Formats: sequence, structure tokens, C-alpha cells
Amino acid sequence: MKFVPHEYQAYAINRLIELPEAGLFLDMGLGKTVTTLTAIRKLMYEEFAVSRVLVIAPKRVAEDTWTTECSKWDHLAGLTISQVLGPRSKRLAALKADADIYVINRENVPWLVQELRKKWPFDMVVVDELSSFKSSTSQRFRALRQVRPLVRRFVGLTGTPAPNGLLDLWPQMYLIDRGERLGKTITGYRQRYFNPGKTNGHVVYSYELKKGAQASIEKLISDICISMKAEDYLTMPEFVVNDIRVTLSPEELKLYRTMEEEQLLELDGEEATALSAASVYNKLLQMANGGVYTDTGAVAEIHRKKVEALEDIVEASQGQPVLVFYAYKHDLARLKEAFPEARTLDRPEDIHEWNAGRIRMLLAQPASMGHGLNLQAGGHIIVWYGLTWSLELYEQANARLYRQGQQHGVIVHRIIAAKTIDEQVVRRLAKKAGTQDSLMEALKAWKQERLLISNTLTDT
Repeated sequence: MKFVPHEYQAYAINRLIELPEAGLFLDMGLGKTVTTLTAIRKLMYEEFAVSRVLVIAPKRVAEDTWTTECSKWDHLAGLTISQVLGPRSKRLAALKADADIYVINRENVPWLVQELRKKWPFDMVVVDELSSFKSSTSQRFRALRQVRPLVRRFVGLTGTPAPNGLLDLWPQMYLIDRGERLGKTITGYRQRYFNPGKTNGHVVYSYELKKGAQASIEKLISDICISMKAEDYLTMPEFVVNDIRVTLSPEELKLYRTMEEEQLLELDGEEATALSAASVYNKLLQMANGGVYTDTGAVAEIHRKKVEALEDIVEASQGQPVLVFYAYKHDLARLKEAFPEARTLDRPEDIHEWNAGRIRMLLAQPASMGHGLNLQAGGHIIVWYGLTWSLELYEQANARLYRQGQQHGVIVHRIIAAKTIDEQVVRRLAKKAGTQDSLMEALKAWKQERLLISNTLTDT
């Protein structure tokens, strides 16, 4: 297939060639994979600026997306990809293969660094979904940080750079520019731009931005971060969110309140105990979905209201494919019991089956398939059976269908158990979205200002 880049893609390609270190914050569906591959091809075979490229990606994306995109476009036909995946022996063989690009899943980054640290062969690193490196204490961040001085060109790709707020930015920006803009340490970054929020003695549970800090951060990173939103560049079909509230019976709600207030629930001879605030939240989310794990690992069913709501959605869809996101294994068991024909996304072949229209209901856990997969050809109806606190997972999961190439309006049904934690999750997602959208807008405005200055100089 011939690649004719959109204007925004051509701009992004040129910037990736110009900038030895860059953050490409493209909204989901804007084609960041083909954009990056095109820049790699030019850098490798026209500019002769790089020789070996490492791509770090979520597992399913590493297995499918980069190889599929490379084989899809005519101009990328000369690029060779080696997948550093699977058991150790297979990964070692893939590293020894003669290729242009080596793709590895992010979980194996510590292993790769340990294996190759003394003879690091990659002069360019691309991290697909850079926001998965947002924790400065994670093994993957610490490992990549060790070899970052050996990398001449670095590209971070994400559509959600600040899923939980601007504290998430520091580890990502450190990997891009080695601390040049936001500082060498997370402690220094926090001290400069944040005040302690909720505390308990010396323990700080949250941080709040200082006055003017967000604008300062945005300006500091704007010269190497490229932000683009789909709504500004694509004529996308309609995106509709439909909240469906289900009401628990008084008896069901009483069980829920017991867990909420007493952190202990007895049901059918089993006990479910929550020993911390996080555990309480987790139990309440489970109960809102219809069941809860007991202390022995068994599942106690609370209600089937969400299953019944999903049955109504499926009936109203009149045979159209439905992508259902669940949260817990007992959710999956309940869904499979109610919808025996439903399929799960277990193999790369399942992606092709879905896109070919041969799967009527696809059950997916957002954490396992939220990034990079192109599922827009298979349907346009999403159901959130179990909600997530993570804005990143929420937006990325929705973007599996709402992305470039989608031919129909996408409708997202969110099944919400009334008077439960579900309602709080929805409010938190909306609040987090506001912070991230502000960042993206600021970086986009900076880009437009730079273009205006550039055009003015050209005209004179």
C-alpha cells in the first residue's frame, strides 16, 4: 500500500529526523507507528544517522503491530524486523539476527539491559507507550536509565503522557532528555513544582502543583515534545458515551455498605476481608460488578444487574459486534456463562478474526490489550462492564475502535452500579482527563506558535 502522509504526519516525521531526542504525544489513531517507521527508514537509509533501532512496546503490540505496519506500506518494504520475544533461547537468537529494528516487550527490558549492557548495540531507542515508564521506581525504568547514555537518538511515543497528573512526566522526560529540562531527580522535580497534599506525619500521599508550575513545565518541554490531537487533524466519526445505571436491590446494597463500612463481609459461610483502604476500594469495585473474592479465593456472587444490562445492550445491537471490557477473572467467568459464544483475545489470530467480522462479542481486559492494537475494522460498540481508575487504560482501550480508519460512529456504553464506587470512578476519570488535556493543548499551542514564527521568517 502506498503511504501518502497527512500534513501532520509529514511534520512529525521531519521533527523526529531533526530532533535526536523527542516525545511524540500523538492522540490515539493518528498513526504514530507508521510515522515513526518512516522516520527510522529515512534516518537509516537516507541520512545514515542510525544503524540499529530498538523498539520497546507492550507485549501484544510487539507481537503484531510493528511487524504488521512494516509489511503494510510499500515504502517500508526494505526494513527488517526481529522480534525479541518468547523464551530466552528465542530472544537470544533474535538478537543475533541481522535486522534493522529489534522489537521487545517492556517486561523484558531489565533482562535485555543485563544481557547487553557491556556491548549495547542500539544507537536509537523507541519506546512505544512511554507512559508505561512513568514510575521512577520500576525495574524497567531503572534498567533503561542505565543504558540511556549509550543511546544517541531516543523517541518516546504516547497519547497519554500524564494519565494521573504531571508527576507522571518526570520519568518519561528523563528518558527522553536525561533530565536536562525537568531535572536529574524526581525529588528535585517535586520540590520545584509541587507542594505536599494529603499527608500522615512524614508520609505524603499526594502532591499538588504550585501556582504557575504547570505553565513552566509545559514551556520547558515544548521544544522537544510534539503534541497532536485527532480532532484537530482528522474528520472522525461521532464518539458517544452512554452511561447505563443499574440499581442494586436493598439487600444487595446492604451487602455493599457492610463491606464499605466494616471492611468485612460474611456470605454463604465465606468471609471477604479488606485490610487496607486500597483493598476496600478493590473489593467495592468487584461488588459493583457483581461478585467478590472471599478470603479463601472463592467467588461470592452479589448480583447480576450488569449482566442483565449487557444482555439488553446486545439485544439492541441486533447482531453487531460488541467489545466488552471486564476487570476481574470472576467478571470473565460470569460473562462467559451468560454469553457462551463470546471470545477472548488470546492469540494474534484473534485480532484478524475480529477485524474480519467473525467474532460477535470480544471480551478483553484493558490492561492486556489497551495499547496499539488496531481493532476498528471489527466493530464500533464498546461496553465497559467493569470500570478502571486508570485514565491511560480507559482512553487507550476506547482507542482500539475509535481511531483512524473507523467508518462508523463509536458508542461507549458504561455500565454503572448506582450509589457505588463506580460513580466515583467516573468522576475521577473526568478530573484526570482535564489535567492531561491541558498539557496536550499547551504543547499544541507552542507548536503552532513556532510554525507561525517560522512562516514569518520565511515570508521576510
